[in-house]
Amino acid sequence: MNAVLDISCLRVTFAGGTEAVRGISLSIAKGETHCLVGESGCGKSATSLAIMNLLARGAVRSGGPIRFQGQDISALSDKQMRPLRGDKLAMIFQEPMTSLNPAYTVGTQLAEVYMRHRGATRAEAMTRAVHLLDRVEITAPAMRLAQYPHELSGGLRQRVMIAMALMCEPELLIADEPTTALDVTVQAQILSLLNTLQKDTGLAILLITHDMGVVARMAHRVSVMYAGEIIETGATEAIFANPCHPYTRGLLDCIPVPGKQRRDEPLAIIRGVVPRITSDFQGCGFRERCDFATTQCAQPIALQSYSEHHTYRCRLAPHQSESEMEAA
Repeated sequence: MNAVLDISCLRVTFAGGTEAVRGISLSIAKGETHCLVGESGCGKSATSLAIMNLLARGAVRSGGPIRFQGQDISALSDKQMRPLRGDKLAMIFQEPMTSLNPAYTVGTQLAEVYMRHRGATRAEAMTRAVHLLDRVEITAPAMRLAQYPHELSGGLRQRVMIAMALMCEPELLIADEPTTALDVTVQAQILSLLNTLQKDTGLAILLITHDMGVVARMAHRVSVMYAGEIIETGATEAIFANPCHPYTRGLLDCIPVPGKQRRDEPLAIIRGVVPRITSDFQGCGFRERCDFATTQCAQPIALQSYSEHHTYRCRLAPHQSESEMEAA
């Protein structure tokens, strides 16, 4: 696979010794959507910020290389990263209202990206901005240039963020929960828009989400993340058809199935919360919440292969019945 992004053994440690990301590896090819999925607190956003070199002060990034188009960007300083960020490497953040500057118009913020990275005039940048706003299906795009973020709905602000990310035709787009806090109809529109843009441009997308429904709709490949580790990865069809890790099975069980879920039946849940992981932690991070955990789960867990491109980190053999798991 000719990877646009190739991450090897990435680690992120926060002040106080909390390990937010623990040696993860993943690759994304041109034209591929790779979904990083898991609960809040699993390390998904920390992973995206580490790739962009935007971690908060006090956070330390370490581990192997982060190769973008073959270049190890983990070795670059913040100053050296600036020409890449917003140009060939773009990101959509979770909340567009806090990502857009309330003191500047939409047009000014869109134009700044193009002027900075392409050396364009303001007129050229505004023309490009109108084109991109139209591309992301915003009505009356020329009129929107003079509006401020607070004058737009949540769905329109998210479309503006997508347009801003696409101003310089990036090779990789990192979308961190791009449909959070949007209603279901707008969510579907945003996801459909990303799909269309990808087909038109060959864009590689790292899509971060906690919603397995979004994963099913968008992903070519999936990495399930828990407590800073990728605990299962594979093609979307393989993950949904043959989930091997108990956490992956739990996430899938939490999806209500129309026609199978009785009205008086409670929705499935995964009990407990994501633990705080420190540098001396060993074993499976999910063991305190797992119904099949034993003392063996406190020991280092080797990566197992279900198939050539489907791996998981658990001592259990795939497809053991519940009675076999309980006896294991």
